[in-house]
Amino acid sequence: MKYTKLGTSDLTVSRICLGCMGFGDPANGQHSWTLPEAPSREIIKHGLDEGINFFDTAIGYQNGTSEAYVGRALRDFVKRENVVVATKFLPRTNDEIDNGISPQEHIRRSLDMSLRHLGMDYVDLYIYHMWDYRSPIEDVMEGLNNAVESGKVRAIGIANAWAYQLSHANDVAAANGFAQFVSVQNHYNLIFREEEREMARLCAENNIAMTPYSALASGRLARHPGESSKRLQEDSYAKFKYDKTAQEDAVIIDRVAQLAQRHDVSMSEVALAWLLTKVTAPVVGATKMRHVDTAVKAVELELTPEEIQYLQEPYVPHAIVGVVAQNMPESATKEQVWTRESPKG
Repeated sequence: MKYTKLGTSDLTVSRICLGCMGFGDPANGQHSWTLPEAPSREIIKHGLDEGINFFDTAIGYQNGTSEAYVGRALRDFVKRENVVVATKFLPRTNDEIDNGISPQEHIRRSLDMSLRHLGMDYVDLYIYHMWDYRSPIEDVMEGLNNAVESGKVRAIGIANAWAYQLSHANDVAAANGFAQFVSVQNHYNLIFREEEREMARLCAENNIAMTPYSALASGRLARHPGESSKRLQEDSYAKFKYDKTAQEDAVIIDRVAQLAQRHDVSMSEVALAWLLTKVTAPVVGATKMRHVDTAVKAVELELTPEEIQYLQEPYVPHAIVGVVAQNMPESATKEQVWTRESPKG
């Protein structure tokens, strides 16, 4: 395993972040394909054994059971100071807004609940899971700064954000002497490269770490056409994100398969090796031991510039899908996220 600094923070992270959305009570949340605790623990232990020290979960994953599984496993298998634990908080609920709960208080309550789930005194990276259009960003940044000053959070990140939002939030933080976002966790992979329009450039210029999710497009970059899995069959949200562009994406997926055969490696390794040339540490979900193995091997796979270009060349414009698009205010129009020039190879 290789390691690097997370943006401008003092956190040293493995080049692979183990995404923990697949861990949690399958009967208690949004997803039916998640793993119960025993197999989750085995995968977490295997990740640690393979040198992964960066783990990402969220209070919203299976109603907090992901956090609980991750926390218990890490407490049993590793010293706290040897891992980097990230979790995320959601926007205020309607009830909280109606009852006058401020963004600062919401963040404090959410963090304390996550710490109880995890069984920890602090988290290394606390992530704003999605933009709360009903909360002033000044209040959100103050609440996050309070969390850092309390010692319960070492660094802060953002997820599912537009580049202008990340830039504006850090400007607000700088103007007020608050902690700034050191990382962004957005949707980015070989068949969804819209982050290259603005976000990638913003992050490169400001040393903000990119830790994208959906690194393998919910398994689509890991399998030949016709192959399936429990998640591919049951993850309706992933189908919503990728099914409309399946025909265009198939061209790229076929090239991943060709290079995998050439290098005698898995398709996952090729897709992740490409992404590792672009970002700090992709968030890679794992529901089987071999998912960890392929992710770790990808760190050592070096693609030539010609191979990188070969993978990138067929890319066509994609509509913005997922949380960023769904969470937009009603005043934004569909055309704002559909009609943009495509990033090319």
